[in-house]
Amino acid sequence: MTCLTKHKMRRINLMKNKILETVEQGDLARLLRNELHVDQFKSKMGTDVDVIVLSFKIKDKEPAMDLVDFIEKGYEWVLDSDISSGEKEDGDYLVFVELPRDKDAPDRIMRLVADTNNLSKLKIEDWHWKYHKELKDYDMTEERLAAVIPLTAEAYNAKFDIKSEEAVQEDIHTELDNLRAVAGVKVTTIAPINAYTDSLRIAAGIK
Repeated sequence: MTCLTKHKMRRINLMKNKILETVEQGDLARLLRNELHVDQFKSKMGTDVDVIVLSFKIKDKEPAMDLVDFIEKGYEWVLDSDISSGEKEDGDYLVFVELPRDKDAPDRIMRLVADTNNLSKLKIEDWHWKYHKELKDYDMTEERLAAVIPLTAEAYNAKFDIKSEEAVQEDIHTELDNLRAVAGVKVTTIAPINAYTDSLRIAAGIK
């Protein structure tokens, strides 16, 4: 571990200890729900393909704000943390946490949940979580998180069948060309230059 990394870890631990002075062990007992939702809400810090959004449920606004402070000041990889604008129908508030969509996300989520357990007296085996709009509950394990959550932009797009901007533009050009052909209008659209269209041109003998 480098000196810079050691210094950063000491700084993070000091910030956590400072927060724990106001949010003490057990303060969130019977307030923090043992359920987590992943990617159920849209990111406000970036695009959904790049950002994972977690949402915790907690009873009452003040404990929710304390949890936000704990999370924001305790983790350098948290992009943002906030609470819902108002209480939900069941009287709970949501605490949102945004983090990068990458291979480290499952480990970071497990660390975050484990740290909140110190405040809530929950155990890791007490937790369950849902992904997106799925109704299925999953056990809180790093392996399950890694298996279900898309950890790259490409995996996210594939899971939700989202086309890239380039693919969308190509579909638009193709549809316009089809409409022109049906109307007897000369097709003038130039295909985009990429490896695929280059191979088509070579196969057709077009330079």
